[in-house]
Amino acid sequence: MDELDARLLLLLTDEPRLGVLECSRRLGVARGTVQARLDRLVERGVLTGFPPALDLGAMGYGLTAFAVVEIAQGRRAEVCEGLAAISEVCEVHATTGQGDLFVRMVARSNADLQRVVDEVVDVPHVRRLSTSIALSTPVPPRVRPLLERVKGRSPR
Repeated sequence: MDELDARLLLLLTDEPRLGVLECSRRLGVARGTVQARLDRLVERGVLTGFPPALDLGAMGYGLTAFAVVEIAQGRRAEVCEGLAAISEVCEVHATTGQGDLFVRMVARSNADLQRVVDEVVDVPHVRRLSTSIALSTPVPPRVRPLLERVKGRSPR
């Protein structure tokens, strides 16, 4: 990834609805260059999609919780399949250390979180669950600092 790739991704991070032509105009390169760069970034797995940024609180899911999940040995695929079937489970990470999986989930209220936790506990091969409620998100998910680093490191 070079400086132009980083500049292109920064532009799309800030304004994901921009078209290829507008990106080329803002970056001062040909439309074909932008399209080729995007295609290459997709092919390499760097750019995986253009999902909209959603405010889950505005959608009625104002509570975010994280769970450390301990599972039966050798059953990760089955447990992950069961977790993926729960709409409120937003992401699952296989981890080292305490527990086997780290799960981010959302709920509408504390009572709704109890329902979601009960669904997680009912997934076959889940052995134990430890949940924490997020009070705030001082650093939201981000990629900008990494892109800025790549942009600054590349030759001009």
